[in-house]
Amino acid sequence: METTDRIITVRGEEELLARAGHLFASVREEFLCAAHDPDTWSQPAAKHAVRDRMRAAGAGAFTVRKLFSAAALADEPTRAHLREVSAAGARVRISASPLPHETIIIDRRLMILAGPAAPEGRAYTVTSSPALLGGVLSLFEAAWETSSPFTSWLTADAPHLDPDSRAVLRSLASGLTDATAARRLGLSLRTYRRRVAALMTALQADSRFQAGLHAAALDLAQDP
Repeated sequence: METTDRIITVRGEEELLARAGHLFASVREEFLCAAHDPDTWSQPAAKHAVRDRMRAAGAGAFTVRKLFSAAALADEPTRAHLREVSAAGARVRISASPLPHETIIIDRRLMILAGPAAPEGRAYTVTSSPALLGGVLSLFEAAWETSSPFTSWLTADAPHLDPDSRAVLRSLASGLTDATAARRLGLSLRTYRRRVAALMTALQADSRFQAGLHAAALDLAQDP
């Protein structure tokens, strides 16, 4: 473990929980979290500590805001987890843009920053530095303001997709090249790409990856 002027760096979630796990349940007024998806903080002790703290303290005892990228909607177990934390009283939003800084901020006095995934485990930086806290908090607030409520992603009216469009969606998810996908679907390359563009418009997606995430969240790829 390295310590430098109110900055502590640990390696891997086990060391994080051993040295700073108590922080997850120490929230008094506000808990903020920004992550690619809930598995950034995947240990059950970290994942459920704040939820359990909310239940023990009672609804409205303190504010919980969680911000995730659209990747959090890619599978049903993760969507179910987000429904659970929302039902417990947390405010959950989805950012259409990637989140470069994955962080937890507790009462605006402590912050945990998650480094990139690594074979030997992520590096986590724990700090109470006001300068660092202020900078990351500003980034969080800016991302929060441009994000959408989690429930709006799941309750939005789903576009009507015919069987051919659903087949195109499945081909996108399979990772096939456009030429191979078009050939398997019996379409010309131009027609296939035109249908992909139409799907992106219908799903209000800026990229094929985002279209896939939206389709997964709305369960559109499978035929009804």
